[in-house]
This record gives sequence, structure tokens and C-alpha cells, in this order.
Amino acid sequence: MTDHPPLRSYGRLKSRPIKPRQAALMDERLPVLRIPPGPVEVAALMPGAAETWLEIGFGGGEHMASQAARRPDVLILGAEPFTNGVASAVRHIDEQGLDNVRLHDGDVRELTARLPEGAVARVFILFPDPWPKARHNKRRLIQSGMVDELARILRPGGTLRFASDWADYADQALELFTANPSFTWTARQADDWRNPPVDHITTRYEEKRLGDCAPIFLDFIRG
Repeated sequence: MTDHPPLRSYGRLKSRPIKPRQAALMDERLPVLRIPPGPVEVAALMPGAAETWLEIGFGGGEHMASQAARRPDVLILGAEPFTNGVASAVRHIDEQGLDNVRLHDGDVRELTARLPEGAVARVFILFPDPWPKARHNKRRLIQSGMVDELARILRPGGTLRFASDWADYADQALELFTANPSFTWTARQADDWRNPPVDHITTRYEEKRLGDCAPIFLDFIRG
């Protein structure tokens, strides 16, 4: 999955000026945390890691950092193009002393193209850019090609969680993932998608309720 249109963000890739302390952390810590160029060797990033997880569009990094703190034995890769979000994530990582997180500050598709087949055990895609106007739906991250790529990098038995507070995006994602034979939707009853999963961590963005519906959580397993 190397050919794709350039990344376009629903918001700006940088909004307010980065605070001096965060700017200093970006200079000092991001080069260490950044995933090196070329094919990604997850074993080299964290020798002995029990699993590798990927969070796509980690926003301010609260969810990613909290999951990393819960599971210090797991290597968590995070991708986010929004500069202010990356700066926030670096701060969370530094303050919590996390050594099991590595970052890609750019288009996630550049990262997934470098990941080996079956390298990832878990994927989080939480509240991605909604592009709510119908003529902009093609800019959404979840398209059939991306679903195919996620199936490639997820190991058999791996899991993927998609969440959105835009009803038509949740419908679109559900349709695309279930159309791919590699994915099975795990829901058995309405509460399975209406209520946050027990291991979910609510972020400030989610609490703003900027969408047109209550958050919808879709969990899938890779066959």
C-alpha cells in the first residue's frame, strides 16, 4: 500500500504554538522515540516485547500513554500527523517514564507500508477525522485499501477497535470491515457497540462530543 493521495487533515496539521516545555521535549525526546526509517523491525524497537500494538491517530496521546502504562510488556506504536498532538504525546510519555512507546509523526500509511505481515497484535483507530460532508468521504482513513492493509499487518487472532461519534462513518467502517473476509465483528448485542469496552480509556476529545451521535465502538478480530 505505497500509492495513495497525500494526507489531508480535517483540522490543521498544526494549530496553536507549541508551549516552550513541549517544544524542548520534541527536540530532545522525539528523535529517540521516532520509529526509524526503512522496514520496521519490531524486535529491535523493544527486545522481548510480548506483543506489538498500533494506535492510528493518537490525538493528544492520552489513550496511547495510558494503555502503555497498563501494559509495560507491550510495544505500542503510535502514528499522528498533527504536530500539537505529537508534542502532547511526547509530554505524556516523558512524564510517565514510558519506555515502550515509539512514534511516527506523519501519515500512518507510510508506517503500515513498512511493517511486516502479521507484525501487530492489536490496532486502535479512535475517533479519526470524520470528513462528514458526503463529497469528502473519500478523504476518510477507512477505505477498502486501508482495511486490506490492516488485515495484512494484523496477525491471526489479532484485534482491531474502531470508534467514532459520527453515525455514517461508523456505518461505513462496519460495512468495509465486514466485507473483508479477514475480519469478524465481535458484537453480539447492542450494548457491545453502544457502551465503551471495559479497557477503553476516555480522552478529552471524546468528552467534547463533537459528532452527531454517542460514541460507537466496533471491535473486530482477524481471522
